[in-house]
Amino acid sequence: MTHPVERAVAVCIRASWLVVLIAAILTGLGVYVTATRFAINTNTEGLISPNVPWLQNEIAFNRAFPQRKDLILTVIDGETPEIAGEAASRLAAALAPNTGVIQSIRQPGAGPFFEKEGLLLQSTDELTRTTQQLVGQQGLLAPVTADPSLRGVMQGLGLGLQGVHAGQASLADLAPPMQALSTTIERVLAGTQARLSWQSLLDGGKSSPEQLQRFVLIQPKLNFSALQPGADAVNLIRRTASELGLTPERGVQIRLTGEVPLADDELVTVTENAGLNTSITMAIIAVILYLALRSGRTILAVLITIVVGLVLTAGLGLLLVGELNLISVAFAALFVGLGVDFGIQFGVRYRAERHERSDLRSAILAAARGVGRSLTLAAISLIAGFFSLVPTDFRGISELGLIAGLGMVIAYIATITLLPALIAIFNPPGEPEPVETAGLASVDRWIARHRAFVIVATVLLVVAGLPFLTRLRFDSNPMDLRNKRVQSVATFNDLARDPRTTPQTIEVLAPSLDAAKDLAVRLQALPEVARTLTLAAFIPPDQNQKLALIRDAAMQLGPILHPGKAAPAPTDRENVAALRSTAAQLREAAGTAPGQGPDAARTLADAAEGLASAPTQRREAAQTALTVDLTGLLERLRSLFDPAPITRESLPPQLVSDWITADGRARIEIYPEGDSNDNAVLTRFAEAVRSVAPDAVGAPVVIVESGRTVIRAFIEAGILALIAIFAILVVALRRPLDVALTLGPLVLATIMTLEAAALVGLALNFANIIALPLMLAIGVAFHIYYVIAWRAGVADMLASSLTRAIFFSALTTGAAFGSLCFSSYPGLASMGYLLALSLLFTLLAAFVVVPAFLGPPREAGSREAVPAKSPRSPDTL
Repeated sequence: MTHPVERAVAVCIRASWLVVLIAAILTGLGVYVTATRFAINTNTEGLISPNVPWLQNEIAFNRAFPQRKDLILTVIDGETPEIAGEAASRLAAALAPNTGVIQSIRQPGAGPFFEKEGLLLQSTDELTRTTQQLVGQQGLLAPVTADPSLRGVMQGLGLGLQGVHAGQASLADLAPPMQALSTTIERVLAGTQARLSWQSLLDGGKSSPEQLQRFVLIQPKLNFSALQPGADAVNLIRRTASELGLTPERGVQIRLTGEVPLADDELVTVTENAGLNTSITMAIIAVILYLALRSGRTILAVLITIVVGLVLTAGLGLLLVGELNLISVAFAALFVGLGVDFGIQFGVRYRAERHERSDLRSAILAAARGVGRSLTLAAISLIAGFFSLVPTDFRGISELGLIAGLGMVIAYIATITLLPALIAIFNPPGEPEPVETAGLASVDRWIARHRAFVIVATVLLVVAGLPFLTRLRFDSNPMDLRNKRVQSVATFNDLARDPRTTPQTIEVLAPSLDAAKDLAVRLQALPEVARTLTLAAFIPPDQNQKLALIRDAAMQLGPILHPGKAAPAPTDRENVAALRSTAAQLREAAGTAPGQGPDAARTLADAAEGLASAPTQRREAAQTALTVDLTGLLERLRSLFDPAPITRESLPPQLVSDWITADGRARIEIYPEGDSNDNAVLTRFAEAVRSVAPDAVGAPVVIVESGRTVIRAFIEAGILALIAIFAILVVALRRPLDVALTLGPLVLATIMTLEAAALVGLALNFANIIALPLMLAIGVAFHIYYVIAWRAGVADMLASSLTRAIFFSALTTGAAFGSLCFSSYPGLASMGYLLALSLLFTLLAAFVVVPAFLGPPREAGSREAVPAKSPRSPDTL
C-alpha cells in the first residue's frame, strides 16, 4: 500500500510548477503581512499572562497611578549642587512645550513647595545641624553679601583669618573653603570653566553625592508603531540637552534610564551586528549543506523551502499573536533548526536513492517512501510538544509554542510538497558515490560489544552530576539579560547600588493614608527595609519646634538674609589690593608649619598672587566665578527661612496625586536595604515585604514571582509534552519498550545538559530557557529516526546515511545558534552557551547512548518492510 507521503510527493512532482506558483503566492502574502504587522514588545513584564494574581495586583496599581508607568528617568549629575539644580530646571523648562512627544514632566524634590518648606522636611537633628552650620558661617557670608565681588570674598576670608589669629578657630577649620577658593582661581587662570559652589562651601567644602544629583521624571507619548516606541522622546531629550549646553565640558552629565530607555536600548542591543552575524551564519549553513547534499541544486531547493516556510510562519504568527516578544521571536531560530533537519533528512535520503537509480522521479518517490513515516512521526511529536507550551501562564513561551507548532506544520508540509517539486524542476545530477560512511561501522561494532559499559557509564555520569542540579538557578532579573555597558543599564545599576536612589522599590496600596502610615511602621521594622515613604512624610511632626529653630536662626542670620544697601562695585585696583592683602595674611597665618590648613593657606596665597598679577579679564572672570551662585543661594535661604506650617491642604496637588488616588487610597514606597543589584537581596526584600503586605507590587516582586511562574510553566509544559509525545509514540510504535528507548536517552541528555550548566555556573533565564524545548524537539526527532530504522532492521547505525543526515542537521543547528554566543545582548549570548551544551549532549545521546540502548536491530516485521537493495538504509516504513 502506497504511503500517503509518497502519494503527496507524486502529485507535487507531476504538478511541480503549480506547487511553486502556489508557494510563491503564499510567500508574497507572508511577506506583506510580516512587513506591515511586524512588531516586537521588549517589555519583559509582558512575557507573563496578565491573569496571574501578582500581575493582576501590578495592573491594578498602574491603573491607580498611571503617571508612574513607562517613564524616562533623566539623571543629571552636576559638578556642583548649583550646576545640577540649574541644569535640571533648564532641561525641564525646555522640554515642557513639546506636548506632542512628552506627556508629563516632574522634578522630585524640586519646585516652590520644597524651596520654601525644605527645612521643615528635615528631621529635628538635621535641622539643628543645618542652622548651626549656617550661623557659624556668618563671618564668611556677611562681607560677601554686602559686597558681592572679588574684594568682598577676600574680605570675608580675611575675617576668618582674624578669627584664627585671635584663637577663635584653627587654620584647619578654614581648609575646605580655602581649597575651594584656590581651585576656582586656578581654573580661571588656566582658562577652563570655573564656578565656586557656595552651597558646598557652607557644607564644609564638600558636597554629598545626593547634592550633586538631580532627577527629572518624563512620561513620553509612546509610538507603538515604531520598533523603539520611546525613541522620539529620548532623541528630543538628548538634542535639547545638547542645545542647552548641558555637557560634561560644562560640568553636567545627562544620563537616561527607566522603563522606556531600557526597553529601547535592549532592542538595539538585540539587533546589534545582527545583519553581519546572520550573513556569516547563512554562509556557514550553506557550506554545511554542501557537505551534506553535495549538489548546488539540491541545496538551493532546501534553502528556498526553508525561506518560504519561515516567511509563512512569521506572517501567520503575527496574525495570531499581534506582536512578538523577546521569547517568541526565537520562532525563527526554531524553524530554521528543525526545518533544515527535515530538508536534510529528505535530501540525504534522496541522494542515497539517486545513487541506486538514475531516474529522478523514481528516486524522489523512493526517498518519500523511505523517510515518510519517520518524518511524519517526528513532525507530529514536535507539533504536540510545542503546542504543550500553549496552556502555560508564561505568555512568552506560550506564544512561542503556538507559533513554533504551526511552523512545524508548515515545515512538514513544505518538505513533502515544495521541496520535491523544486528538486524535480532543478533536476540535480546523479549520485556516483554512496552516501553511507562505511568507516564508522567499526564504531557501531564497538558500541554493540560494549553496550553494558556504555549504559552503566551513562547512568553513573548522570547520577554523579545530580548534586550539581541543586546549584542550578533561574535568574529572573531582566537587568542581568542586558548589556551592562549600555548607558540606560549602567545608570540603572549605578542607582540601584544606593538604597537612597535605587529604582528597585516595592509599592503597596493602602485603603487610606492613616492605614498607609500604620502599615509603613510595620514595614519599616523589617531588617530588609531601608526606609518607607508615604504622603505623611511631607507633613512632618514637631513643626512648632522646628519653626522655632528656624525663626531663631533667621534672626541671627538677619544681616545675611536681608542685607542693606550693597557697597559700590570695586575698581580693578581695589580687587588687586584685596588679593595681595589676603595673600599676605594667608602666608602669615600658615608660616612654615606643616598640615592640611597651612598647606591650603599657602596654595590659596599663591593663587591670589597669581590672579593679582594676571590681566584684568582674568580677575573679571574670577569675580564672576566666585559670586555667580551667591545670589541664588541668598534667594533660596530667604525662602527656606520663611516657611509656613504644612498641612494636607497646603501640599501641591501634583505631589498629592503622586501618593493618593482620587478615591483616597494611599501609596507606600519601600526601599531595600543593601545593594539591590544583588538578586539575593531583592529576593529577601520582596519576600519580607509580602509577608506583611501580600498585595505588594514593584520590580522586586515581579522578579521573584516571574521566576516562579516561568519554572512552574516549564514543569507543566514539560509534563504535558512528555505525555503527548509518549501517547503519540505509543500509538505509532505500539511497543512500550520502543517508546522508552526513544525517550529515555533524551531525558538523560536533558539532565546532563542541566548538570553541565550548573557546573559551569550558567544560570537559566528568560532568554536561554527556550534552548531546552528546542533541543528536546531536535532530540525527539533524532531519536525517532533511529528507533524507526532500528525497528526496520538497520545495522551499523552510525555508518548509515541516516547518521550522516543527523550529523549535518546538528551541525546546521549548531551554526544557526553558535553565533549567538558572540551577541552583544547577554540574554542571547547565554542562549548560545546553553544551546551548545544541549547540542553536545543531544548528539552524544543520539550517536552513542541510543545505539547502546537499542542493541542489535530487529528483523523487519510484516508492518515494516526494508528495501532489499539497501539492508543498511533506514526503513521505508
